[in-house]
Amino acid sequence: MIRAVLDTNLVLAAHKSKTHRSPNRDVLNRWLDGQFTWLISHDIVAEYTEKLLGKGKPPEIVETFITELILLAETVDIRFFHFRHYPVDSDDTVFLLCAVNGAASHLVSYDRHILDIGLFYSEFTTCKPMEFLNELRAFHPSES
Repeated sequence: MIRAVLDTNLVLAAHKSKTHRSPNRDVLNRWLDGQFTWLISHDIVAEYTEKLLGKGKPPEIVETFITELILLAETVDIRFFHFRHYPVDSDDTVFLLCAVNGAASHLVSYDRHILDIGLFYSEFTTCKPMEFLNELRAFHPSES
């Protein structure tokens, strides 16, 4: 099963999208269809909430999204805090912690610093959302 940590920039892009057919929205829809397990932590949920509200999303929409996320995603208990290589941007630490502790197969982001961290972690793939979406489409060809 594909187990993915999604960076805030993908979540923001999906919520900003005007169409349900955007690649970022498609990633979230595929999660709702059970095509992958979305891994979250308490710190990631706090960041999603802060950034969505900061970008002007109505509180009721943010609350609905976060509630759905907490109910349907897998919450990772962060127990291991040591890295082989630390992120350049300390804000990326929560995503790396979740990927390492949650046995992620993918860490998905537009952020160059997160993508670069993949050089040091062979246990999961770091990729951009479109690459992740293409992999989901290949894994579930009848649902593309």
